[in-house]
Amino acid sequence: MRIRRADRDDLPALLDLYQHLAPGDDRPAPDAAAQILDRLMAYAGSCILIGEAGPVLAATCTLVVIPNLTHGGTPYGLIENVVTHGDCRNRGYGKRMLDAASDAAWQTGCYKVMLMTGSKKPETLNFYLSAGFEQSKTGFQKRRVGVREEE
Repeated sequence: MRIRRADRDDLPALLDLYQHLAPGDDRPAPDAAAQILDRLMAYAGSCILIGEAGPVLAATCTLVVIPNLTHGGTPYGLIENVVTHGDCRNRGYGKRMLDAASDAAWQTGCYKVMLMTGSKKPETLNFYLSAGFEQSKTGFQKRRVGVREEE
């Protein structure tokens, strides 16, 4: 699997891949998606990473690098939208994406990377543990719209 940063040309396949994360989720219009990607990439160090296995977009995750006034002013990374295509799971692609996101965060000087999952499935939690993440904090969220069923 080849991992690289997504660009505008990747948006149709990327939006298709996101359906493996949240089937039936609303898709932004193509122009809106391009503007969103541009805004994300304007944050120094932030990116959407994609993993290609041959012609297939197999996996992705988003890294947002957040400026910070604690820890000596070092930023931290937030990983979101981790998804592997349903036909490509259990091949190590997800772990490779998380490793690539972590490496990208370290290269920008982040002191930590963190992520949250809404899943309570043991296999999902074990996946994140086996990828080197520890379940060390309690997460809370507040949504304007209700939580999706699968969470």
